[in-house]
Amino acid sequence: MDLEPAANQKNRQTYLHTLSNHRADSRLARCFSFTGNAIIKNDFEKKEELSGVEQWTLKSLEYDQVKEMVKSEAATVLGKEKVSRLTPSGQRDQVKHRLQATQEGMDLIRLKGDLPLGGVRDIRAAVRRAEKSGVLTESECLDIAGTISAGRQVKSFLRQVDEEEAPLPILRGLTEQVESLEWIEEEILKSIDEQGIVKDQASPGLGKIRSRIGEAKKQIQQTLQEILRNPHYTKMMQEAIITQRFDRYVIPVKQEYRSRFPGIVHDQSSSGATLFIEPEAVVSWNNQLRQLKLQEKQEVEKVLKKLTEKITPEVESLKRNLEVLASLDCIMACARFGYRVKGICPEISESVLHLKKARHPLIRGEDVVPIEVSIGEDYHAIIITGPNTGGKTVTLKTVGLFALMTQSGIPVPAEEDSIMPVFGGVYADIGDEQSIEQNLSTFSGHLTKIIRILKQVDEKSLVLFDELGAGTDPTEGAALAISILEYVIQKGSFVMATTHYSELKLFAHHHPKTVNASMEFDVETLKPTYRLLIGVPGRSNAFNISRRLGLPEEIIERAKAHLSSDEKSLEEMISSLTSEQKLAREKHEEAEALQKEAEALYADIREKWEQFEEEKAALKEKARREAQRIIANAEREAEEVLKQLRAWAKARPGDLKEHELSDAKARLKNAVPDWELPQKTKKNTGKSEKLTVGDEVRVLSVNQNGTITEDLGDGYYQVQVGFLKMKMHQDQLEKRSSSKPADVKIKPTVNRMSAHVKPECDLRGKLVEEALLEIDNYLDKALLAGYKEIHLIHGKGTGALRQGVQKFLRSHRHVKSFRLGNHNEGGSGVTVVELK
Repeated sequence: MDLEPAANQKNRQTYLHTLSNHRADSRLARCFSFTGNAIIKNDFEKKEELSGVEQWTLKSLEYDQVKEMVKSEAATVLGKEKVSRLTPSGQRDQVKHRLQATQEGMDLIRLKGDLPLGGVRDIRAAVRRAEKSGVLTESECLDIAGTISAGRQVKSFLRQVDEEEAPLPILRGLTEQVESLEWIEEEILKSIDEQGIVKDQASPGLGKIRSRIGEAKKQIQQTLQEILRNPHYTKMMQEAIITQRFDRYVIPVKQEYRSRFPGIVHDQSSSGATLFIEPEAVVSWNNQLRQLKLQEKQEVEKVLKKLTEKITPEVESLKRNLEVLASLDCIMACARFGYRVKGICPEISESVLHLKKARHPLIRGEDVVPIEVSIGEDYHAIIITGPNTGGKTVTLKTVGLFALMTQSGIPVPAEEDSIMPVFGGVYADIGDEQSIEQNLSTFSGHLTKIIRILKQVDEKSLVLFDELGAGTDPTEGAALAISILEYVIQKGSFVMATTHYSELKLFAHHHPKTVNASMEFDVETLKPTYRLLIGVPGRSNAFNISRRLGLPEEIIERAKAHLSSDEKSLEEMISSLTSEQKLAREKHEEAEALQKEAEALYADIREKWEQFEEEKAALKEKARREAQRIIANAEREAEEVLKQLRAWAKARPGDLKEHELSDAKARLKNAVPDWELPQKTKKNTGKSEKLTVGDEVRVLSVNQNGTITEDLGDGYYQVQVGFLKMKMHQDQLEKRSSSKPADVKIKPTVNRMSAHVKPECDLRGKLVEEALLEIDNYLDKALLAGYKEIHLIHGKGTGALRQGVQKFLRSHRHVKSFRLGNHNEGGSGVTVVELK
């Protein structure tokens, strides 16, 4: 809402005088405002007017002090000026845009660090001079080059930030508007060095002139050194040094030798005892040096003029770059401030104000007691009561200042989930308004402010009254305060007011849109706790404080007798509510502490559980790899045993020695991995049961089942285990079952290798040669595993693989017979092999 003209107000002179005291600060400043890809050129063109916020409001709420804190975070002069012009905005979209920009800055600092804005210089004067065809100086050209480089670095820095990790649309949109202008920077640095001196190679003539200057200086130095060393002139010298006066080389000569020393006097010391004389021998050289210096200056000016002519067409681009960099610095200054005060960018709401653990930014120290305030859901007005120095005024200032900071895009020191609406006006009547000059009392001063406020408030206003109705008769003041509050609440404004009047406590208790609040006071310590209690009116605590300070109990009791029954009931109610509120808060804090402890414990247990799962998975993987290694070794060892057995059988058929069989048996035992818990081998005395041919026994030494085929005498038996025959003593045998000799049918038993050898071999997709090698290896393993019948899966296809397999099987030593599979066994795609 726009401010009404002073002419429409009754006390126009008072209003104008009040504003004149703060005229320097009353200009509503321009602030950073940008959208998407287009930036509003605030510095050069546009001013923003904010309705509903007058200077006395900003001053009372200490808004300028906060801006100074933000300003100190700016990295450039341009950014500091931008912050100085910053004012709150009443436009919802603009406020959200500002907060989003600040949040992006805070995210950038947290994730990747600060923007590199150190090289940005204030080149506005140089740009204006170039725009008017004036010649720039060396330092101005260097500042322009540095600013161009800084803009390019900022642009490069943000391009290196992962867009998925940090989208930063506003910051990226701004930096993309920075024009590179790299060629101008190169031209400047090609002509001017880091010390701000035009380089010799900047023009063909400049190098020659400087070479001649060097020669002239050298000649002058040599001539003067000869004079200084000349015994005739030594006694005339005040000091044997060469110095300069007015760009001419001179020698300090004593005053009394002036007539005897030929030359031109250029200066004398303050005492007059020393004259600085240019000897005649170097006058012509000094003249020549002077001329060369003038030529050098002219040549430098030519270089600078050419550089300026190259810069002039890019003046508008430089202005835009400056504006973008200033806006970026302003945003980052707000972000740095938020990072330093542990602030957040609150969520914007239509009609709810909720501050969670809010701390006034100007109050320092670890002992600051945060406040929690909510307005807009169940009530629109809060009436705060309680003793002085309890923090009531600070609470009002905190809420009002947070509104101004939020609408300026400045983070507020509060916790996440804080919510702020966008106010069209923030009005505060805080502080003593006495004025001897205007002949105003405290009451009149406050009332003058309140009248102005009442003329401007609406449903989008935040109104703060400190000690409403104070400074006059308590009865009339309370009645007037109630009427003012009813008027403002009826307008739909958010209201916070402090008071000492009991009538306002009752008003807040009965009005549906108003709630009582108080600042807690510890009667035991006689100190305020600065904790805001919503829903509980404040007590005067006068009697308790008086008792603690030593006032006689008799006087206190007489004072209580003077209270009306309603006042007594009110105090008792407040006392009860205060106790209940304190107990509820303690329970709440205890519950929060327990919840945090439980969350921490849960997080710790979950972390340990995840760690345990990772370790378990790692152990499983390690065991799987170890098992694969063991199986591979076992297969290799078994293959070697089989090869050796085949070699023995071929070389000496039917004539294997017992120790050779024992060695092969032991190697097979070691080759096959044992996946079950090992069983203790126990010796069988053989006294309990007699072993006969045909009995099925357990061979304890190899933990395998076999059948006795022959009694060798002296307690030794021949036992067939699979296709092997072993000579074993009865102590190593354990009887399983008996059979009559006529019924003996030796069957190789399936040993533990069968757990790792399948009864089928899939050959599909292999060449014939590959398949035959695999079949040969597989048949040995199947025989060791005790299989009598196995399946070779070769598929139907062209039939080439099937023919090659069957041709190989016809001559294989382990194959008894083979056939194509039945319909339920895979048909012609499978060959069923019966082993010997």
